[in-house]
Amino acid sequence: MSENQHLCALVFLTSLFCSTCSQGTRFVHSAALDADGRYNIKWGFDESTITFEVEVETTGYIGFGLSPTGAMSSSDIVIGGVLNGSPYLLDYFTDSNRKVHKDPLQSYKLLYGRENGTHTVLAFSRNLQTCDDNDKVITGSTVRVIWAFHAEDVGVSGPVYHGMNRGRKSLRLLNPGSSSSIPAGTAFFDLQNEEVLVPHKDTTYWCQIYRFPELKKKHHVIRIEPLIQKGHENLVHHILLYQCDSNLNKSEINRGHECYHPNMPDSFFTCETVLFAWAIGGEGFTYPPHAGMSIGTSIDPVYVQMEIHFDNPSLQRGTVDSSGLRLYYSPSLRRYDAGVIETGVWVSLYHMLPPGMQDYITEGHCTQECLQESLDSEMPSGVHVFAVLLHAHLAGRAIRTRHFRQQVELQPLASDDQFDFNFQEFQPLSQERIILPGDSLITECRYNTKGRMNMTWGGLSTRDEMCLSYLLYYPRVNLARCESLPEITGQLRFIGVKEIQEPVTTWPFVIKSPKKYSNLSFTEAMDKYKWSRKRGKAFNDIVRKLPMNVRCSKIGQDEWSIQGMIVSPPDQKSEQTSAAVVTCRNVSEIHCETSLALLLIASLLLILQTCLHL
Repeated sequence: MSENQHLCALVFLTSLFCSTCSQGTRFVHSAALDADGRYNIKWGFDESTITFEVEVETTGYIGFGLSPTGAMSSSDIVIGGVLNGSPYLLDYFTDSNRKVHKDPLQSYKLLYGRENGTHTVLAFSRNLQTCDDNDKVITGSTVRVIWAFHAEDVGVSGPVYHGMNRGRKSLRLLNPGSSSSIPAGTAFFDLQNEEVLVPHKDTTYWCQIYRFPELKKKHHVIRIEPLIQKGHENLVHHILLYQCDSNLNKSEINRGHECYHPNMPDSFFTCETVLFAWAIGGEGFTYPPHAGMSIGTSIDPVYVQMEIHFDNPSLQRGTVDSSGLRLYYSPSLRRYDAGVIETGVWVSLYHMLPPGMQDYITEGHCTQECLQESLDSEMPSGVHVFAVLLHAHLAGRAIRTRHFRQQVELQPLASDDQFDFNFQEFQPLSQERIILPGDSLITECRYNTKGRMNMTWGGLSTRDEMCLSYLLYYPRVNLARCESLPEITGQLRFIGVKEIQEPVTTWPFVIKSPKKYSNLSFTEAMDKYKWSRKRGKAFNDIVRKLPMNVRCSKIGQDEWSIQGMIVSPPDQKSEQTSAAVVTCRNVSEIHCETSLALLLIASLLLILQTCLHL
């Protein structure tokens, strides 16, 4: 039996199986792709197939596509409509010059179509992996959906240009987030800015302290959603909610101030434990039925600080903002109190990315020493992670939270190979993951700095970088941050630094020798170094092997004993497995390889007889 015969049988059987599955697919997810609600989609999926229903306010053609960047070029597109009562659907793709071509392999299957005087509805399906180079593989990562429509149907010469009836929206088609459904009449309270004048500068972090409602008994917060002032969707980049010291001076309540400013009130520095995180593009989070954020008891948050990151690269003047968060809470208690652990790279200038790099990787370690000490003390049976928010800035391209047990790598907690800076929200895990004492985590971020001339530094601005994972878990333990940072000496040694000026009296500190860097800050020295892609890769390889500074923080300002220790990155072995791994070669062959092929041979003998005649 030849390889072609094996593959023919496998593809044929898979097609039969997928066809049967897709008939039972329900549209359990939905999204409006435009702000005015003119273009709406519903979708459902199984192990191998995804099915869409698109409803658009037009009686002409509808365009729907998957793009690598959110732009038109190199996209996988389907165009259809209803003409003279008959629905039609064609599979297209665009080249790097945005020219539209009909795909030789029509991978999309029209299920039905209908039209009235105002709207057109089309339903269609396709395999998640089509083995067509012109189609985008649909995975659990972020998908940049592009859309368009026109008042006219597709003519003989092809679709007419859609003009301004177009747009893009990032979605996770296979991991679409938590349901927004909560019981009707659920009580809520809002934490909002009150007409804050946004400063005339690129990046501002605005902090304000609030008191949670005074409750006579314990309640659980069951949903948190953003309240973004209309028109400020691109101005408000993220919102963090921190727990503050319960003995805070009441005079600080509802007082706002620029965060991390020299004149910020001392009480603001007591707000260090992350309770919740929202980032641009997210639509809020609903806790699972068995967990919620506890409020109303003596150990729960009383005062909180809301930190809003304003991203104002165009330096707008006179902008006033009243954005914030809405928290829904209930006296009907869940079984567990939920918490948040911040993991990844400790935000610092010691986290640095060379310019001109197509692919640069940084790693933030939540070490086994930190998890051993904290969980042994607090919860020896481990904690259950149920959602993860992956966070980076503009240079970020992919993020994953890797999980290790006894130095063997398990499946990632969460991953996004198509990270979109403008779309960051908590990803619910399809199956909760237990983190045990002695486990370790690595938040791995891939960056692209190809268009940058200088170093990119770890920092607060969106032009700086971060590499963080926020883990929502239960039951709540006394662990707030589990992070690392590569030590600076090895990084400076790479560019030839021999000595720094001591005592250190300025930040960033100053280089003493060699002469070419003398009296330069270490950031200026790093920028002066003549970087190339080869040197950048060598630097990356060295940094990932350097000893690390460990951060292992309790709730509030206390620390576990491992805090501040220097540890070496552990050796890691991978034991990731999957039921079937499918990869594709060129479209003309449509060869799919799978680890299950040998197991299927016996059941495929009858089908192979048919394939031999093809």
